[in-house]
Amino acid sequence: MGGLPTGAPPVGNIGLGQGKLQESDEKTMAMLAHILGAVTSFLGPLIIWLIKKDESPFVNDQGKEALNFQITVVIGYVVGMILSFIPFVGCVTMILLPAIGIASLIFGILGGIEANKGVVYRYPFALRLVS
Repeated sequence: MGGLPTGAPPVGNIGLGQGKLQESDEKTMAMLAHILGAVTSFLGPLIIWLIKKDESPFVNDQGKEALNFQITVVIGYVVGMILSFIPFVGCVTMILLPAIGIASLIFGILGGIEANKGVVYRYPFALRLVS
């Protein structure tokens, strides 16, 4: 048995060492974009992406990925809040809203871990609004 490779191959030729930042800094910034997204919603990834997008294709890609996911989470919260005012559906949103928050936290941490390894991370579901 050969086993699985330790890291995923670069997606679309996006990898480490292609920009102005050192690889360790690229990993750290990409990790911060994901982790801050889990804590600060879209503001953390937005700030990281805006500041570092021109210095590293890896940070640019992972910052956009984290930002898109957090925008998707915010849209989910807004839809959930609107649905909470509809009779009978409102009960379901009492489960939906915390589930969205927990998913955001878990996927943000997973994204941060993978980015810190230098692996291009893709969220399982996210609207690709920022490209």
